[in-house]
Amino acid sequence: MDQTLDKKIEDAIWVAKSLFQRGKASGSVANLSFLHEDKIYVTATGTCFGTLKPEEFAVMDLDGIQYDEIKPSKEWPLHLSVYKAKPDTGAVLHVHSTYSVLWSCLPDLNESDCMPDHTPYLKMKLGTVGLIPYEKPGSQELFNVFEKRVNASDGWLLSHHGPVVPGKDIMEAFFALEELEESAHIAWELQKLNTE
Repeated sequence: MDQTLDKKIEDAIWVAKSLFQRGKASGSVANLSFLHEDKIYVTATGTCFGTLKPEEFAVMDLDGIQYDEIKPSKEWPLHLSVYKAKPDTGAVLHVHSTYSVLWSCLPDLNESDCMPDHTPYLKMKLGTVGLIPYEKPGSQELFNVFEKRVNASDGWLLSHHGPVVPGKDIMEAFFALEELEESAHIAWELQKLNTE
């Protein structure tokens, strides 16, 4: 067995379960991927972060050609766009975490960097967060608009949908996603105070 691949799968499952157990991913709507030897390992369609198993990863190349029969998450094209646009990316996380989704629903956000940096950590861990206009989840329209804007930011909020966050590996993506969700929580609470 490939010990490096085993470790990447182990880390991915740990990240998925941690996010699920703490309410930052729910049901079967989150997805993640990582790169190994120019292959993308992406969670299978219908998988739950809380019960993710080593055999629940579809494998494809950087052209989206699949190596196995496991059906990947319907949002795998988002992951592929990130890997193609940002060659130092080794993993991508996408969840529907509450405060990031809440923030993405606000009107008049700056589309090139929609998340205020009330603390320095978001910029340190991730960078800018672009807002992707709403399109139906899993739709070609969403993939098209995401691909057009992927180079404009370091991470992304899909409007009314949730964050997409890259990293050099799954742990770096996890830390950046955590910081994005915490920043969204802080921003949400502060804007509530300002409107009361």
